[in-house]
Amino acid sequence: MSKEPKVKAVKKKQDPVDIVMSVVTYIVYSFFAFVCVYPFYYIFINTISNNDLSARGKVTFIPIDIHFTNYVNVSNIPSLMDAFRISVSRTVIGTILTVFASAFLGYMFTKETMWHRKLWYRLVVATMYFNAGIIPFFITMKNIGLYNSFWVYILPTVVSPFYIVLCKTFVESVPAELTDAAMLDGAGTIKTFTAVIIPVIKPILATVAIFSAVAQWNSFQDTLLLVSDTKLFTLQFTLYQYINQASSLKALVNSSTSAASLAASLAHAATATSIRMTVTIVVVFPILLVYPIFQRYFVKGIMIGAVKG
Repeated sequence: MSKEPKVKAVKKKQDPVDIVMSVVTYIVYSFFAFVCVYPFYYIFINTISNNDLSARGKVTFIPIDIHFTNYVNVSNIPSLMDAFRISVSRTVIGTILTVFASAFLGYMFTKETMWHRKLWYRLVVATMYFNAGIIPFFITMKNIGLYNSFWVYILPTVVSPFYIVLCKTFVESVPAELTDAAMLDGAGTIKTFTAVIIPVIKPILATVAIFSAVAQWNSFQDTLLLVSDTKLFTLQFTLYQYINQASSLKALVNSSTSAASLAASLAHAATATSIRMTVTIVVVFPILLVYPIFQRYFVKGIMIGAVKG
């Protein structure tokens, strides 16, 4: 049998202009990546460096005299763990309810059989452009009994017009034959939504989940306005307080340390700067873990949910 002659792959010669543009692009994006990442890196290395040098601004790129005493000290701060539990609870519960409500309403607004669906959809979208303000919001929350309640973190954000619009647009891109087939098989609205729609729209659900989780985790204004019970303070609000009261907190942390331990680690005694930066890392780190989980859905979900067709 005759062997077929091997065809050598011909490498396409790159144009010098393309090479220059690629190099410039890498340099520019590397610079922007550095600008975004460096603040987090700077804060972190200052939390594990000598506190005295950190307070004097001597730690910039490389950690000096590495230790993890600051994290031990911060874990002993009263009410910090309670605030952490409140933040985790509101983020998990709030995200689940917001994702479900956004997906369900987005699906219902595509159903022509929904009673006055165009009117309800326009009313929901109108709230994106009109806001009564802080005082009417405060009065409303107090009158319906949500003042000093954990549910003040959850219920006002369950129905979000922006997320509903994203889900509605995504659902409209789903072939109508899928839902029609489910209806012919005797599935009702709820069954069709849970068995057919939800598995298909996972990308937009992940997108809404990450948006909602970040918003819930980072929110502190609702605590500032509507909560006076210290047991319901969130981690972000606690961070806000600690940043403003870092000097007094430093004295509290140092006084809670035993005399022998303090003498053994005098160089690592807490400072106002170390407290601020350590609490900042503790607050930011958990939400950073959310992105890798939903990253593969994120781009697809936001692109399809934002553009019809």
